[in-house]
Amino acid sequence: MKLREIRKNQKMSVPELSRLSGVSIRTIEDLEKRGDGRVSTLIKLADALNVTLDQLCRN
Repeated sequence: MKLREIRKNQKMSVPELSRLSGVSIRTIEDLEKRGDGRVSTLIKLADALNVTLDQLCRN
């Protein structure tokens, strides 16, 4: 998953992404470490980052 990479490229902090997406900071941190999560959560993050789910999830 490219969550951390995309977030950093957009110069966005974890708290900012949390605020924009409605996903908790802890969940975002866990996803960046584990690399897997619920599709509904990933959709919220992709929307907040203005990328497709495919762009977010492809390695």
